[in-house]
Amino acid sequence: MALVSMKALLVAAQEASYALCYCEAWNLESFEAVLDAAEEVESPVIAGFNGGFLIHPERSKQENLACYAGMGAALQDSPASAAFLLNETDDFAQITRAIDLGFNAVMVDNDHLPSNDYKPLVKKVTQLAHRAGVAVEAAVGRLPDGSGGVQAETTDPIVARDFVEETRIDALGVAVGNIHILTRGEAELDLERLARISELVPVPLVLHGGTSIPLEHVQSYIRCGVAKINFGTVLKQAYLDAIRNKLTGYAEPMNPHPFLGVGGPDDVLVAGRNAVKQKVKELLTQCGSAGKAREIGRNADD
Repeated sequence: MALVSMKALLVAAQEASYALCYCEAWNLESFEAVLDAAEEVESPVIAGFNGGFLIHPERSKQENLACYAGMGAALQDSPASAAFLLNETDDFAQITRAIDLGFNAVMVDNDHLPSNDYKPLVKKVTQLAHRAGVAVEAAVGRLPDGSGGVQAETTDPIVARDFVEETRIDALGVAVGNIHILTRGEAELDLERLARISELVPVPLVLHGGTSIPLEHVQSYIRCGVAKINFGTVLKQAYLDAIRNKLTGYAEPMNPHPFLGVGGPDDVLVAGRNAVKQKVKELLTQCGSAGKAREIGRNADD
């Protein structure tokens, strides 16, 4: 199946009362794990990478976006219904290149830009992206950072309404108690504020910081307009735990190949991939999207 528009996937999620998951990858194994999970539970999914991470100033070298975009070809060959997202970037040049390379969704990050710079950027991105058939997500409000990096700014419903009307974005990320990079514990979401935002904003709402969100209440979030939840931290935690455990079996001068690159039962990369796949399957099931890819496929054929 070809890539599916993120906007179309979000509409389908709203109509069928489930939340679409964006499961963020960072390398080949994690990307394959997301796709494997979606195929095995027959779920629509959003796959992709964090643009801000790929050009983060602490990286020893900025990554070549084409290497990551190339993995999108696997989505074209997959029976899964998937969109391909470049997440959380405020770099217009990177966004432009992502669109040229085949990403069909972008999320414009607001963590490091004042509002008087952010809104014009989002409008510029939307004009470019929509001409290319690419969906745009942006945010009003800022999530607190579990590692202490960002000051929280709760989403104002009126500001959110005006922002969406002016920028013409396709989805809106909101800050209603959710937390980025929370490695332990859970957040408490402000459902009244979330419902008020949904009343005023005509596009699907997005909850970043999915690792912090109690998913036993996911239907409450969906009733309040949420159609997409982002997950990243919990996937990296699963990946690191699996690799750490598998590496206990290796010590020099043992042959390193079975532990790295052969792809057998001792391979640390296989262990990481399988751990991420299992976690993604759990998230897709909890958010209610498992089994829904078949319906999207039927609609695409009509």
